[in-house]
Amino acid sequence: MSNLLSSMMTPAFFFSIIRITSPILFATLGAVIVEKAGISNIGLEGIMMISALFGSLGAYYTSSWIVGLLVALAVGVLVAVIMSLFAFQLKTDIILVGIAINMIGSGGTLFLVKVITNLTEGKPLSSTTSLITKTLQIPTVNIPIIRSIPVLGKIISGHSLLTYVAFLMVFVVWVILYKTSLGLNLRSVGENPNAASSVGVSVTKVRYIAMGLSGLMAGFGGAFMSMSYAMGWSQDMVAGRGFIALAAQAMSAEPLGSMFATILFGFAQAFGIKLSSIGFDSNLASPIPYIITIVGLVIFAITKRSKEAKRLAAVGAAAEKEKEA
Repeated sequence: MSNLLSSMMTPAFFFSIIRITSPILFATLGAVIVEKAGISNIGLEGIMMISALFGSLGAYYTSSWIVGLLVALAVGVLVAVIMSLFAFQLKTDIILVGIAINMIGSGGTLFLVKVITNLTEGKPLSSTTSLITKTLQIPTVNIPIIRSIPVLGKIISGHSLLTYVAFLMVFVVWVILYKTSLGLNLRSVGENPNAASSVGVSVTKVRYIAMGLSGLMAGFGGAFMSMSYAMGWSQDMVAGRGFIALAAQAMSAEPLGSMFATILFGFAQAFGIKLSSIGFDSNLASPIPYIITIVGLVIFAITKRSKEAKRLAAVGAAAEKEKEA
């Protein structure tokens, strides 16, 4: 136990928490946006997988990580818009559409890799060349001054560019939701679509935009996975992060609260990896993030029910006072 604690109280461990949190945070912000519009995008996992594949392929074939990133973002938005087409125009249940996208993300991407590159699971094109080389990875950023600070510099500085973008997006999404007319429309459609429609807001258009933004966030997450977290694409590399993002969003429907929830799950994954590294059975360590996800959701549900019960009790008490008056 002392060895475990000593290995956790290091800058490297906290660095890994931030690194692991980043792709989950992107997907969580996407889930927050669509939740505000009154819909659920359970296809985040699949969108991340598809974006991860096309981002790595785009970077490889153009020899540019910037192009790869843009391809990943475009594909994320495109897949989300296709989901919207099926859900809003063809009236398919959006949950079923999300399940289909997740299945395509798992099996369909493997087929596409075989067709496009004659490879499976992103294996090397030759004995020495991978789909994503060091020069094609999204670059890391060493923050001036901060990187020189003992301990703190080793935790905060030196992350992938997208890690800083992920935490910046928390503020950007908050601004969009609460300081813009688009955010007002998103929230009004989510709370009462009929009322929003009665004042001239196009409910379908707003929901398309919400899905597109969630696809953009998932595209960032997918690009991070294949162009920063790993050097290339592999089957099921997202490993449930899209579903963990949905759990984080369920624990807090606000950007800042969801960020703290994703950090909790990032800690859980880093903790599981650390346990495995010191000799703990990996079969017992790997489920830890998902167990914490379930525990977190249970605590959230209990807390929410308690708050709702108190609110109803307060409303009942106020009604009784009005009757007595």
